[in-house]
Amino acid sequence: MSRSLAACEGALLVVDASQGVEAQTIANCYLATGQDLTIVPVLNKIDLPGADVELVSKEIESTLGLDCTNAIPASAKLGTGVLDILEAIVKRMPPPSDTIDQPLRALIFDSYYDAYRGVVVFIRVVDGVLRRGDKIRFAATGIEHEVLEVGTLTPGGERPTAQLRAGEVGYVVGGIKSVNDARVGDTITSARPAATSGALPEPLPGYKEPVPVVYCGLFPTEPTQYQLLRESLERLCLNDAALQFEPETSSAMGFGFRCGFLGLLHMEIVQERLEREYNLDLIVTAPSVVYKVTLNDGTEVDVDSPAKLVDADKRKAIAEPYVDLEMFCPKEYSGTLMELAQERRGEYVDLKFLTEKRCAIKYSMPLAEVITDFFDEMKSKSQGYASMEYSLSGYRENDLVRLDILINGEPALPLAAIVHREASHSTGKALTSRLKELIPRQQFKVPIQAAIGAKVVASSQISPMRKDVLAKCYGGDISRKKKLLQKQAKGKARMKMMGKVNVPQEAFMAILNLKGESAG
Repeated sequence: MSRSLAACEGALLVVDASQGVEAQTIANCYLATGQDLTIVPVLNKIDLPGADVELVSKEIESTLGLDCTNAIPASAKLGTGVLDILEAIVKRMPPPSDTIDQPLRALIFDSYYDAYRGVVVFIRVVDGVLRRGDKIRFAATGIEHEVLEVGTLTPGGERPTAQLRAGEVGYVVGGIKSVNDARVGDTITSARPAATSGALPEPLPGYKEPVPVVYCGLFPTEPTQYQLLRESLERLCLNDAALQFEPETSSAMGFGFRCGFLGLLHMEIVQERLEREYNLDLIVTAPSVVYKVTLNDGTEVDVDSPAKLVDADKRKAIAEPYVDLEMFCPKEYSGTLMELAQERRGEYVDLKFLTEKRCAIKYSMPLAEVITDFFDEMKSKSQGYASMEYSLSGYRENDLVRLDILINGEPALPLAAIVHREASHSTGKALTSRLKELIPRQQFKVPIQAAIGAKVVASSQISPMRKDVLAKCYGGDISRKKKLLQKQAKGKARMKMMGKVNVPQEAFMAILNLKGESAG
């Protein structure tokens, strides 16, 4: 979003006249104002019975500080206000700067992969002129390519042209084969030094490598789709610079990838695109955040999976990421949502009334509590009227522990979780109880334990399947029956020592959902 806004002179702020300002509206508006864009407020859905243009205008002014005296009332359904919006774009938004004489600089804001032409890059030319046959350089990677085709973007598709001038938006084809060469947010410059200064042009400001904060594992249900999953992730990285992935192997789910995302919504969008666009059937592990672990020697390491966390005797502290969470809702739901935030270890910051009927609630909360099912719970408790937005605020040390799941004494690493010590018993009890239902019964008793180190905090057991060894005994001495029962008990003890419990795939999948439910 920030790269797309950087390629513009202005933006339309579209607000629902019946719902008012939402959390996502504020977040995107702040991104636009940070780029010094001209913002034109538009009040949409004025045809709805619950629309209140005057009230929503006041809410925009008090929340965002924008002047709404010239806000455009519109209805996309009826076509009302469309001509006024087009006129406002022409009259209110400034034209691009005339910098054709400057050395070439163009911003990459999107890209896609074409099987015949390679990577097609969408750019906004900020300075200079880009022509077919020019030698260009990508500032972040230093890779050079020759421009084979340039053109503009039209509703009917791509239209080749001879050149793109400063202020124009278009596409570039340069026979780019590697998806890592063209990163969204990077600057395209001329590969030749400027004639006046003799140096390469400076890249456009603001490019930063995205840092993932949420990780999960993606595994194909069919092992034969592993290579397709790799290629699909590489293609998605073209227009999603924040997506990162590396190979991962799981004893339960086979070969897959450990992927990093900017947030839970980002993770869900990538999963949906992989399944829809590339026809993949995926297993997604429970999301986890990046913890900063301080070891005994003072070094700090990042841990994105519970399985990678070192033992308690080798570490000093664990710090988890915190977020500044803001919820917008009708005032009658404020108490319920505050209770929800308190249950998730949230710390109250502020409560502000935007209008007589709507309020904004601010909390400081661990990111691990937000990425599970917090959004679903918030929507449920507010009957769908609440919205939320959060941003990372830093790391804090907390009393965190690794909760291991032991099945017949063997640790099941894919089921391990990093939890707060106070929640370890309730989480462990929920996990062991659910596993008891999902793992099939064996010929011997199977204990299921949740442990912190060597200390068991919760346990349950699967009772063995019993064979009636006394069926052939009828009448006679009782010692005969005792002898058969003792022989059976010795056999079960030997089976328990030597037997292995195979946890079915369904148990891993169901337990991942339970992690989100029990986190609260």
